[in-house]
Amino acid sequence: MDSFFTSNLFRKTVAALSGLFLVLFLIGHLLGNLQLFIPSELGQTRFNKYALFMTTNPAVNILSILTYSSIIVHILLTLYLAIKSRRARPIQYAVSSGNANSSWSSKNMTLLGIFIFFFIVIHMKSFWYKMHFGDMPYQHLNDGTKIKDLYQVTVNAFSDPLYTFFYVFSMVILYFHLKHGIESAIQTLGLKTGSYIKIFKYISMVIAVFIPGLFASIPIFLFIKQL
Repeated sequence: MDSFFTSNLFRKTVAALSGLFLVLFLIGHLLGNLQLFIPSELGQTRFNKYALFMTTNPAVNILSILTYSSIIVHILLTLYLAIKSRRARPIQYAVSSGNANSSWSSKNMTLLGIFIFFFIVIHMKSFWYKMHFGDMPYQHLNDGTKIKDLYQVTVNAFSDPLYTFFYVFSMVILYFHLKHGIESAIQTLGLKTGSYIKIFKYISMVIAVFIPGLFASIPIFLFIKQL
């Protein structure tokens, strides 16, 4: 049992599970951000109340700690596995079929992951850090209360064409990372077998396309809206 917890199989399994958990986080984060498409003051109020809930609810705060921990664990384990793979050429926690292993994304998963980490740092500095510690504008509600106006901060951020392009480009990188990563995780967990192969491959493709695609549509929408 002790040898299992120090084995590559255990590390690959934890890397796969942490990656799939982060996919679930992305789906939840996306659903909240889609409120930015709601027009006028209604969208502003709903998004700001959503942001307030996400930063003050105790359960969400616990989930946030789990998310940050998953990011760190996923990065450390995948880097370790990538370095060990280059040195000894073992079977990676990735897809083992010839076509998948010869794909551009499978060969560059480490670089894709590093870029995504860079994006996360910039993204959190632009929104999370500003929401918690920065000088925030406020929205005054009809009941006389005021809440931090993350909606306006987001709109202002995506008035910059360079930042908008960086965000959209990052979502393209995320697509390649998700496309290969989800398939790899599914195979590591032993789920991609027999008649389920096509089903899981389809699910992987749908998730890889729709999550980055919808995320990318938000800055494009807000940028065009301000032209």
